[in-house]
Amino acid sequence: MPAPRVPSAPAAASHNPPPPAAPRKTGASTGQRNVLLPDVEINGKVSFQNDLIVDGKIEGEIVSDGSLTIGENAKIKAEIHTRSVIVYGKVHGNITVTERVELRKDAELIGDVKAAVLVMEAGAVFVGSSTVGAPASKSAAASPPKKAADKKPAGPGSLAAAS
Repeated sequence: MPAPRVPSAPAAASHNPPPPAAPRKTGASTGQRNVLLPDVEINGKVSFQNDLIVDGKIEGEIVSDGSLTIGENAKIKAEIHTRSVIVYGKVHGNITVTERVELRKDAELIGDVKAAVLVMEAGAVFVGSSTVGAPASKSAAASPPKKAADKKPAGPGSLAAAS
């Protein structure tokens, strides 16, 4: 089975992650990685602890408090809600994270981003809107605040008065 295609730093170009082991239910260990290889296809909701590297296909929803890495061969059609995301492959769907989104040079993102930090390398494709700055929370992502829109005064130049 081929290893996931996630570019690494130039100094560690030959590093391949160990083969995936049976999933453990403890979230206490640090550095634990889950890997979905290119021949894996998932339709539905994916949730994980710690880190997940995806080089296969996912359609549905990805939810975690961990970090997600989308490999070069990955094709994702999903709503993503995680702590952070690094994209090398293709994502069609919205990404909401509490920390940072990184779009690497050959990444393709068709969808909206909500993140505290957005990093985009030259060559990455991003079609959508971004909300960057304050950390995105899961509750804010589920129901956008309407109070700000309700408090806007309808002045003489507003569209509401032009009917």
